[in-house]
Amino acid sequence: MTNSLSPRRRGGFSLIELMVSVVVGMLALLFATRLITNAEINRNASLGGSDAMQNGMLALFSMQNDAAQAGWGLNDTLVAGCDTVFTDASGYTLAPAPRNGAVITPMSAVIIEDGGANPDRITFYTGTSPAAVGSVKSSLAYAGGSVLKIATRAPYGFNQGDVIVVAPEPAGATKCALAQVASIPPFPNDDGIDFSAGSAYRFNTAGGLGANFGAGQARVYNLGPGSRLAFHSWSVNNGILLLRATDLAGASQQPVSVIDNVVSIKAQYGFDTRVLPGYDPAPDKDGMQVGQWSSTMINADGDADTGGAGDFQRIAAVRIAVVARSKSAEKPDSHGNCSATTVQPQVFTSVAPAGVAAVPVTVNVAVAGDPIDWKCYRYRVFETIVSLRNAEWRP
Repeated sequence: MTNSLSPRRRGGFSLIELMVSVVVGMLALLFATRLITNAEINRNASLGGSDAMQNGMLALFSMQNDAAQAGWGLNDTLVAGCDTVFTDASGYTLAPAPRNGAVITPMSAVIIEDGGANPDRITFYTGTSPAAVGSVKSSLAYAGGSVLKIATRAPYGFNQGDVIVVAPEPAGATKCALAQVASIPPFPNDDGIDFSAGSAYRFNTAGGLGANFGAGQARVYNLGPGSRLAFHSWSVNNGILLLRATDLAGASQQPVSVIDNVVSIKAQYGFDTRVLPGYDPAPDKDGMQVGQWSSTMINADGDADTGGAGDFQRIAAVRIAVVARSKSAEKPDSHGNCSATTVQPQVFTSVAPAGVAAVPVTVNVAVAGDPIDWKCYRYRVFETIVSLRNAEWRP
């Protein structure tokens, strides 16, 4: 038998055929690599978007829940906006707010410490007493000590360990004071509230209330048990949502971590700026209405004070925004540049309610100390508006 193949064919592939095969193989490998790379990019984008959505929604839900309850027990006009003396042995401090160039610590449903383009610090105050706005009036003058005499005997609904707010009447005569009921002296001396200092009463001090009141010129409000007093301050640091709270163990003096990859929280007051006859501002038949959004306090009631008690009493709603980012950063291009996000996000751009001008805020999403450029992450913005219903239910 003879071999029918030519000598050339018996020699194997030619150089040209081998080069063509290598080129075809490299093209196939390049195509497969590109498919895998694109699939990985899409997977990271999808997972990053899912992480941002989960974290952002959880953060917004937590703050929205606080806002919905805010102001309970603090909505009386004698208390809302009142500069308050407060001491907590566990370390919690009241949020500061400006008033005519000075800094006060008011009782309010919400207090916003504006951070400009950086994250805000948002504080919500809530009592838990079933009596809500129940109060008793003082009888004798108070100028120090651990007992405040009241005009009734054995005040209804006041129990040992309850937190009380003592407010001047008329409003503005002096500061308000927050303390804790140590005991109510038994009959026949049950015409006072004792707030002696002790390890069981974290809001009491040996110096008494820290504010003086004239005879019959104070009213006492019950905020419920001290262990359930819900004073919550939300903030963001290095991409982590933090909470400082009076009713969370270990979170009074220093905030605790709640959710990661939250790069900013922002808030705005919704003021009722209407000028109505006899507006005090007890809601009229139409209720309270948002007429202006602002990240800072304004002179909403038109008096001589900016940030006065009347301005806090005109807060009808609060607008909250959360900016969350993807967990993983996307890889930069061959020049070292990222394009996952090209511009800083804006919040509060929509007009709501109808006819009320939006006040947009550009958010700085760069995290201090993060070596990765902020443009390498994807971001999601979550917003909500919460009516401060306890402000409208003012007695």
